[in-house]
Order: sequence, then C-alpha cells, then structure tokens
Amino acid sequence: MLLETVGILSPGDMGHTVGTVLGAHGLRVITCLQGRSQRTRSLAENANITDMHTYQRFVRQSDIILSILVPAEATTAAENVAGACAETETEFVYVDCNAIAPQTVRRIEGIITGARGHFVDASIIGPPPVNEGTTRFYASGPDLGPFWELGQFGIDIRPLGEEIGSASAIKMCYASLTKGLTALSTELLTAAEIMGVSEALKAEFELSQSGLYKRMEGSLPTMPPKSRRWIGEMEEISATFEHIGLTPKILAGAADMYRFVGETHLADLSPVDQETSPHLTELISGLAKSLKGKA
Repeated sequence: MLLETVGILSPGDMGHTVGTVLGAHGLRVITCLQGRSQRTRSLAENANITDMHTYQRFVRQSDIILSILVPAEATTAAENVAGACAETETEFVYVDCNAIAPQTVRRIEGIITGARGHFVDASIIGPPPVNEGTTRFYASGPDLGPFWELGQFGIDIRPLGEEIGSASAIKMCYASLTKGLTALSTELLTAAEIMGVSEALKAEFELSQSGLYKRMEGSLPTMPPKSRRWIGEMEEISATFEHIGLTPKILAGAADMYRFVGETHLADLSPVDQETSPHLTELISGLAKSLKGKA
C-alpha cells in the first residue's frame, strides 16, 4: 500500500503533534473538524493539517485513519467514519490509538469491520512526539501492514501480535501506574496540607523517597490541565481490571481525584505553557483551599 495521505481524528494535543511529525516526513495530513473546539482548529492550522469539512471527503482522501481522542469520544468517532465509508463505499484502514479498555476496542473493531474496514488496535505511550525516541505506538491485530509503514515516517511502532486488545491492554496497565501514581500523590499531599504536616512529610520523602518526590515535583504541576480528559482514561482502566476479575476501585478512585482537580480553576491553565504551571507547593495549597471551600 502506497501511503500518501493520513487522516487524524482529532488534531488535539497529541493528534496535532503526531500530524506534525508525519507532515515533516513528507505525508499529507488531513482531518475533519466537525464539532471540534476553536483550540483544536487552531492546533490543526498551526500543524498544517487540512480540514476536509465532511466525513465523506475525509474518508475518501485518507489512505489510513488514526483515531487519537479522549476515551469518551472513541466509539462515536468510529461510528462517524464507518457511516461515511458505508455511504461512499470507501475501503479504509482504521487505527484506534485511544486509551481504552480491550473490551471497548473490540466493540469498536466490530463497528469498523462491519463497514468493511480494516482495523488496527494501537496505543500511545509517552508524551506527544516532539522529541524523537520519547513516544511509542504499540500495535496489535491480524494485519498491521499499512500502519507498520508509518514507521518510515517518524513514528516508532512496536508490534504486539495478532490479537485485538493487546495494544490497548499494555496502555491500560502502564497508565494505571503513571497516572494512578500521580492521582495518589495528589491525594496524599493534599491530605498532608489539610492536616498540617506538609513540611514534615516533604522532609521525610526527601530523606527516604527522594526519587519519588522528585517525580512528584516534576509531574504534578503540569497535571491539572490534563485532569478532565484523564477521568475517562482512569474509568477505562477500572473497567479493564474489573473485566478480568480484579478490583476496579483503585483506579475508580484515581478518576475521582482527577474529577476533583478538574472542578478547580487550576484545570483551566494552559496545557502547553509551562510558565503558567504552579510550583508543587502552590498546586497542593490551591487544591487544599478548594477542598476546604467545598466543605
């Protein structure tokens, strides 16, 4: 398959950066911005991602489609693409790159194959691929060929076999540690602030958990603008664990923490301007005040 045009739904924080990388390596990158925010439209424009305006035009001109969205929108995106492909009788390859449970991705596979599309299960681990070597695309499915070709255009692809769900599974397990640990750290530091032992706890962490505390200082201040979209990811992880017989409650609690942060003014800070990020002590102080205000 000769790849010339890649369709991305949607060119948000991750999607527009992926589009930038593909464009820089010579591919044409397009999207459909129906119902998208002004911020997403601006990101697409800055990344030279062309809006096709309708899903019919979008699917006709895409050699391969990458779905990179918040978890709650993954199924709707697949339905929109499948509907447009059925109307236009377009053969298509659809790669779901979203942070969703394996059982969710299998339902989406059914939507795509029901429209005679080819489906790839994928997941993204790492930040938006601004710097080479920081971001990996895990992929699984019976036919990875078209997606594998993107490895020639600046994307690091790691195959995981033929089973749909494997790529999503590794994302669920990985994010349960990274984002789950961020949620737990946020909760315990906020609790310490409210109970008046922040300085003593900080001193103990620096003595006995210095590596972990440095991680807190680096990762927590940039979390609030991401908190709202991480709620759905934690819920998908929770559903993943429940589906295989493990407790869903740990990551359901993480979703609650991100829901709490998402209700504060801190969640409205710019997700890309690091200068607006509060220091860790400022973040925790703000969350503690917000919680006291609710009480």
